[in-house]
Amino acid sequence: MIRVQREDFDCGREMAALTRGNTRIGGLATFVGLVREVPMTLEHYPGMTERKLAEIEDEARRRWRLEASLIIHRYGRLEPGEQIVLVATAAEHRAAALESCAFLIDWLKTKAPFWKLEETASGPRWVEARASDDEAAARW
Repeated sequence: MIRVQREDFDCGREMAALTRGNTRIGGLATFVGLVREVPMTLEHYPGMTERKLAEIEDEARRRWRLEASLIIHRYGRLEPGEQIVLVATAAEHRAAALESCAFLIDWLKTKAPFWKLEETASGPRWVEARASDDEAAARW
């Protein structure tokens, strides 16, 4: 399931909804990304963003036997400490849940069409791609 939204999310509620009634799930892995240090604005292209996130999620489902998966990514202006992204994967066994969650995080960081504008003390600054993120995504 993919959601791109302005509003915040409740991790506990999302995990409960994702796993409700599915007793085949033996492992649930999650990642929550938070805004660090300075406010930022996340921009995206509606429609295109959801399609790309769905492609990334589909790739994870091809590689691992997942019972459920969830990607929630926020956009708009966010303050330090606020949640940006939630990635959750549920599988029969923990290895598939953990590996697929790490995969989704790495691929979202490099392939998801979001643009981040940080509000630094010296003025606004667009966040550039990092070689270390590309290296993490390439390991998959």
